[in-house]
Amino acid sequence: MCLAIPGKVLEIERDVQPVMGKVSFGGINKRVCLEWLPDVKVGEYVIVHVGFALSKVDEEEALETIKMINEMGDALDELQADESERPQPPSN
Repeated sequence: MCLAIPGKVLEIERDVQPVMGKVSFGGINKRVCLEWLPDVKVGEYVIVHVGFALSKVDEEEALETIKMINEMGDALDELQADESERPQPPSN
């Protein structure tokens, strides 16, 4: 299974090969290869998989996806909290 995450382009380094940039994923900034998107601009959103920007995405769709990812993380946190509160069988 693959997971690609939307991020906002903060900086573009066109003077290096391949073209690289800084992309923000909800406040976590990562260096990403932007070579496959020669027309990308600072402020636009891109879909990133394993450090490579694969395509541009509009802001509304990117923000909705980020919201869903955050909600999944919250749900996992709740499940883990519920699991830790269960009584554990005694160990021998």
